[in-house]
Amino acid sequence: MALNIKRPNGTEDVIPRDVHKWHTIEKIARETAESYGFGEIRVPTFENTDLYLRSVGETTDVVQKEMYTVMAKETKFTLRPEGTAGVIRALLQNGLLNEALPQRVYYTLSCFRHERPQAGRLREFHQFGLEMAGSDSPAADAEIISLASTILRRLEIKNVKLLINSIGCPTCRAEYHKALREYFGAHKDKLCGTCHERLEKNPMRLLDCKVPECHEIGKDAPIILDYLCDECRDHFEKLKLYLDTLEIEYSIDPRIVRGLDYYTKTVFEFVTTEIGAQGTVCGGGRYDGLIEELSGHHVPALGFAMGIERLLLVMEKQGCDYLTPRRCELYLAAMGDEAYTVCLKLAKQVREYGYYAEYDVMDRGIKAQMKYANKIGAAFTVVIGDNEISEGKAKLKDMESGEEHDIPLNDKFLGTFDSYYVDKIMNVFDDMENPIPL
Repeated sequence: MALNIKRPNGTEDVIPRDVHKWHTIEKIARETAESYGFGEIRVPTFENTDLYLRSVGETTDVVQKEMYTVMAKETKFTLRPEGTAGVIRALLQNGLLNEALPQRVYYTLSCFRHERPQAGRLREFHQFGLEMAGSDSPAADAEIISLASTILRRLEIKNVKLLINSIGCPTCRAEYHKALREYFGAHKDKLCGTCHERLEKNPMRLLDCKVPECHEIGKDAPIILDYLCDECRDHFEKLKLYLDTLEIEYSIDPRIVRGLDYYTKTVFEFVTTEIGAQGTVCGGGRYDGLIEELSGHHVPALGFAMGIERLLLVMEKQGCDYLTPRRCELYLAAMGDEAYTVCLKLAKQVREYGYYAEYDVMDRGIKAQMKYANKIGAAFTVVIGDNEISEGKAKLKDMESGEEHDIPLNDKFLGTFDSYYVDKIMNVFDDMENPIPL
């Protein structure tokens, strides 16, 4: 009896015909980050659970409801629900914060949260993110916001709005917490059970509650901008000045607090209304206390993360361009055993030069081989039989134009094919109206 095994709920497969869309985002994000001086870092998929309890925060939805945690012998491990904590742990453990500052790293990784699956919200999802450690200057905040904005622009995503806020530091938040407890305390009988607990432990979490009744009450709550200390207010004012200088449009949204406890001062989101409720495509901010919480040493830091699945939803909705998927550049069709060995040798030559070449591995006849070449969209084909072998040359056929060119079946084969293929690609590029900006 066959097993009807399907992928777990809240996960997705990325099949070959769609992976070029992912490559588009990853390539543009990676090259943009590197142009700002960021280098790639790779970290484990799971970490000790204590890392997330201390960094993300025990009162957050992520820790209370969404983490995937397993017990391995006597140690608890958690599949990463976000990227920042593990990356900061790696910077500390590998001594990178003892090197030249600021440290700038970027990453592409999968994250795991046990949530109700819906469009733009999966249980396994993917992020491009980056972290900068060592600078407490608002210029660093403007730098990473500029980087995020540049990625979105290069992806040709439109109608995305930048929202910024400051949530202050522990000093000014202490007074703000008092104001929140007083305000929400007057509505305590209408709050959800989770918010009852948050009211005492971390009242700012109430502003991020998704329960409709709590969300409605939070609309009239005091705002943090009215409680900022002089240092935090000056930091926020300078950030706005730098964004103005960079000509990056923004709106101030005093309700943005982000969903994780480690944020301080600047928080921001890039949001769109084009993909429904899950409209935040990028979010981040400053977390000056996180490294100190994990190591005892004060090192300011900041970063952001972009949801790749959400970016894809927006790009599909807006009809954005993607990098052209790789297709077969040369298909070698053989008639007979001797011709087949020639095809193997020629395919090896062009593959070692970097071209995508195929030949028949299904024992098809010549008509079926050519039908297959059409189906996979081969750019050029060569048919080799006894006549071609005896003459030492064959016809290289451009499958789009139908043009044919003589091509030698010897050590000049690769150079001849290369020249025709390069000419074809240059002509295609010249005809493109809007090549993807990189």
